[in-house]
Amino acid sequence: MLRTKTCGELRKVDVGQSVTVCGWVDSRRDHGGLVFIDLRDRYGKVQVVFNPAVTADAALHELAGTLRSEWVLQVTGTVVARSDKDVNAKIPTGEIDVAATTLVVLNRCPTPPFEPGTTDLPNEELRLKYRYLDLRRPRLQELMQFRHRFSKLVRDYFDGQEFLEIETPMLGRSTPEGARDYLVPSRVHQGTFYALPQSPQLYKQILMVAGYDRYFQIARCFRDEDLRADRQPEFTQIDVEMAFVEQEDILRMIDGLVAHLMKHIRGVDHPLPLPRLTYREAMEKYGSDKPDLRFGMELHDLSTLVANSGFSVFKETVASGNKVRGLCAPQAAAKYSRKAIDELTNFVKDFKAKGLAFFRVTETGLDSPIAKFFTPEDQAAIIAEFGAKAGDLIFCVADSYKVCSAALGALRSRLGKELELYDPLEMHFSWVLDFPLFQWNEEEKKWDAEHHPFCQPMPEDVQYFDSDPSRIRATSYDMVVNGYEGASGSVRIHDPALQQKIFDLVGLPMAEAESRFGFLLDALRFGAPPHAGIALGLDRWVMLFTGCDNIRDVIAFPKTQKASDQLTGAPAEVEPRQLRDLAIQFNLPK
Repeated sequence: MLRTKTCGELRKVDVGQSVTVCGWVDSRRDHGGLVFIDLRDRYGKVQVVFNPAVTADAALHELAGTLRSEWVLQVTGTVVARSDKDVNAKIPTGEIDVAATTLVVLNRCPTPPFEPGTTDLPNEELRLKYRYLDLRRPRLQELMQFRHRFSKLVRDYFDGQEFLEIETPMLGRSTPEGARDYLVPSRVHQGTFYALPQSPQLYKQILMVAGYDRYFQIARCFRDEDLRADRQPEFTQIDVEMAFVEQEDILRMIDGLVAHLMKHIRGVDHPLPLPRLTYREAMEKYGSDKPDLRFGMELHDLSTLVANSGFSVFKETVASGNKVRGLCAPQAAAKYSRKAIDELTNFVKDFKAKGLAFFRVTETGLDSPIAKFFTPEDQAAIIAEFGAKAGDLIFCVADSYKVCSAALGALRSRLGKELELYDPLEMHFSWVLDFPLFQWNEEEKKWDAEHHPFCQPMPEDVQYFDSDPSRIRATSYDMVVNGYEGASGSVRIHDPALQQKIFDLVGLPMAEAESRFGFLLDALRFGAPPHAGIALGLDRWVMLFTGCDNIRDVIAFPKTQKASDQLTGAPAEVEPRQLRDLAIQFNLPK
C-alpha cells in the first residue's frame, strides 16, 4: 500500500505516530516558507505542515512551494497535536496536523475548470463534462457512499426474507411496454434487433413459472422517453416478484422494507401498515395519483355551490357538465401579489387550464376582481366549504374533471413547497390502490393499458370487459414517497385466456400477441402459479432520502436532459466499417 492511514481517520490518539497519507491537494497556504496543505481523499481531509524549523530539507520545502490544487501527493510525516487556539472543531481531524518529512508528487494537475472544494459551483453541463472532478466533491462522495449503503440494506432485507437475487438479460426482444425501446442491431442476425430492457417484467414472470417463488434484482433498465429532473434514460430499479401470493402479501413485504430502511438510515421505528388510499380518493382530494401527503390542502368541488352564481364562467362550466374545483392555501394572501398570481395562472395553463380564479379571504368575506358576482351567502358558503380563515387564499379552476385535477394537483405541489408547509427532510410513504386497468387513447381511438398489459383485473370488474372497460380496476398498487412515484406493481395475469382478452381489448390480435409474447404465453400455459410483483426506483429513493431535488446528483455518470453524456460525448457517430458489419444504412432527412 502507498499509505498507512487515510486522510480522514487520524485523531489525537495518533499523535507521535509516523504515517503515510495519499490524496489530492484541496487547498494550499504559504505563510512565508511555512506551507500548509489540506490533503483530501474520500475519507476526509487532514492538514499537512511543511515547516523548515522541524525538517531542514531544502528540497522538500522547495517542492512544497510548487504544489497546486488537485495535485496527487504521497506524504510521510509525524502526527502532531495542534495548540488549543488552532483546533478546528468543524472537521474530525481538526485537533492534529501531519508534520511532513517526505513528499512524493504522484501526479500533477493543470488548473482545473473548477475546484471540487468550491461552494460556488459552475453550471451542471460543465460539471458533467468534467465529472471526474465533480465526483471529488465531498457532497457527491457522500451521496455515492449513501447509495452503496442503501443498496446493501435492500439486499440484506430481501436476503433475510429468503429471496434470490437473479440476473436477467440485457439483450432481449422488443415488446410494447409503454416507452420507446433502445434497440441494439445484431451483427450475426442482420436486419434484426435486440432491445435493452425497459424492465425485467417478462423474465421475472417466467422465473415464477420456473418455480423461483421469491426473486429480486437491483436491475438496470432503459427507456427512450422525455427526461426531467427525476428521470434518466438508463436507471436502476429494485425489482421484486413473488409466487403464490395476493396483493396484500406484496404490500406487507414492501411495508417491511420501508421500516427496515427507516430504522437503519433514520434510526426511527416507522409505523406500519403504511397509509392507503384508492386512486379515486387521491384524484378527488389531491388531483394527483402521487400526492405529497406531508401536508393537507385538499381539493374541494364547488360545482353545486356556484352553479347559480352571477359569475358566468363558473355557471356555464357547470351547466356544460364540467367542474369547478379549488383549493385553499393557508395564510397565503399576503405572500402572493397580483403579479405572482398571474404567474401561477400561466403555470396552470401548462396543464390545459384556461385560467385561475382566486379569492383572498378577509374578515368580512371574499376579496377578488370576481367577488362582486357572488352574494354574501355565496361567499360564506365557499369559505365554509374550505374551512377558510382570514388571510387564506382560495384558487379555483373551471374545466373538465381531468383538467381541474391536473392543474390543481400541480398547483398544490408548488404551493406546498413555496409556502413551506412541510419539513423537507420528512419521509412520507403511502399506497395508492385500485388504478383503472385501461385508459382511453383519444388520438388512436382505442383502449391502452394504464400500467402494462399483464395486470390482473379485479375479479368483480371482469363483467365490464364488453360493456364498459373504463370501470375495470386493476389489482395494481403504487407507493408514493413525498409526492413522487416510488414504486409500482400489480398482481399478474397467470391465465392465458384472460391475458389474451386483455391483448384483444388493447388492439393486439392473437397472431401478433403470439409473435411478440409467444414465449410468455407459452410459459403461462405450462403451470403458471398466481404471482405478483413490484419495482422500486432506486435512484429516486436515494434522491429523496438524501434531500436532493435532482436525480443526476445520485448517479455517478448521468445523462443530461437531452440524453447525452457530456463526459464521453455519447451518443456519437461510429466508423463506417461498423455500420457495414451491421448492414445498416442511414437515410437521414436533409
